[in-house]
Amino acid sequence: MQNVENILDELHLKDLQNDKHPSYFDINDGYNMFIIRLPIFEDKLRFQSFGFIFTKHTSYFYNIEEKTFQKFNNRFREPYEFINTHINDFMKNFIKYQETIQEMEELLYSDHDTKDFMSTWFGLKRDITRVESVLEKALYAMTDFIEHYEIDATNEGFLVNNYADLHEHLERSKHSSTLQLSKLDYIYNFYNTRTNERMNRLIYILTIISAVFLPLNLLVGFFGMNTTDLPFTAEANGTKNVIMTMTVVFIISSIVVLFWKKKA
Repeated sequence: MQNVENILDELHLKDLQNDKHPSYFDINDGYNMFIIRLPIFEDKLRFQSFGFIFTKHTSYFYNIEEKTFQKFNNRFREPYEFINTHINDFMKNFIKYQETIQEMEELLYSDHDTKDFMSTWFGLKRDITRVESVLEKALYAMTDFIEHYEIDATNEGFLVNNYADLHEHLERSKHSSTLQLSKLDYIYNFYNTRTNERMNRLIYILTIISAVFLPLNLLVGFFGMNTTDLPFTAEANGTKNVIMTMTVVFIISSIVVLFWKKKA
């Protein structure tokens, strides 16, 4: 049996050794190369590329860690089972992202404080955007792979339905990630709108307070001048008169502000 490394182009071998290579299907004389990059959930989200070589009679998986080719006994079934396992694991773990986004929605709608909202939002946005991009490329590569082999499915034993199911899972996962990104954008807009409303309300209250106390500040500044002939300075009840004047000004200012508020 010919060693599979002997028939591989040197550049293709480097592609297989690249653990960050995007999904890709390449047709060659004597063999076809299929690389699929998928999201992997462990302690945190990461992405891993899996490389396969398909010859006329068999197929191989390239183990990046061991830098060796592992031969499959069944040309199409074992690669299918290998890829299917990783896609199913991703679909199960992606539910955690959906649940986190759902919790963020409920907290916002119930008007609860979300102190870590922006850090959580940016983390989800970053991860799901990367997931969507990786799945989109995987979909294109899987489409090319299926279209190439389904032509001779009866002669080569290609599992059309199985790989079509993989394609459907990838498509559904990609659609789900796109949907979650849309929900994140909606949540951000809702959060931003609510934050702006709170800020506008605070500015409005400060404006009212300023309008009420501005005349008082003018009076305090006026009577605080170090000049002669100020009103009430020569009177025995000067301080009391100033206080009464400020009280009258405060009442008038408050009435004016209330009248303006009702009219607005």
